[in-house]
Amino acid sequence: MAGPGVRQFCQTGGMDPGLRRLLTAAAEPGRPAAVVLVEGASDRAALTTAARRQGHDLAADGIRVAEMGGATNLGHFLEVLGPAGLGVPLAGLCDAAEAPVFRRALDRAGLAPGLTVAGLPRAGFFVCRADLEDELIRALGPATVQDVIEAQGELRSLRRFQDQPAQRNRELTAQLRRFLGTRSGRKAKYARLLAEAVELALMPAPLVGVLGYARRAATPAEAARPARPEP
Repeated sequence: MAGPGVRQFCQTGGMDPGLRRLLTAAAEPGRPAAVVLVEGASDRAALTTAARRQGHDLAADGIRVAEMGGATNLGHFLEVLGPAGLGVPLAGLCDAAEAPVFRRALDRAGLAPGLTVAGLPRAGFFVCRADLEDELIRALGPATVQDVIEAQGELRSLRRFQDQPAQRNRELTAQLRRFLGTRSGRKAKYARLLAEAVELALMPAPLVGVLGYARRAATPAEAARPARPEP
């Protein structure tokens, strides 16, 4: 358990409020059994939805999903939560473009010394082919993604977006991926909806991988049992 020094560190000015809240909680007796580090709210939304569909409650398992506010903040989280700090078991999810940043930070923190980007899953950090939205779109297929968008009353907005000069010659998958990020809150909203819509057997591998790793790190005996399938 972390002592008063960690609490004092958490209360210092200038720290990201989300990080401060997480670390303050981690310094208390009920600290997390494991923490999954993600870049933003859409990753968190997809992870919690996927976990629920697998029959797991992350909070009940003692697993917290921490939004870092970007890959460049990873080092701060590793410094305090990792082996040189609180020693909380860690896992994570990142976009392909950020994988080298994750690899270097994990190497410096002593969590994945000498590992290549391809070896990051061995340390609990899973890489999406482009990003998580791309993974979900490919898992569902563009037609189903458009059905989800239509169900939200946004198909007309999508068509207007597709008619923009910069979008007309792009592949449909790329158009959909860009559309999901064009309005505040839309990315997280559709991350949840798409993770809800995808068949459980087709859930993107990075999502399945990071959730499995986190559960094993948090509660090895429990993680060895089969997940409860959704009704």
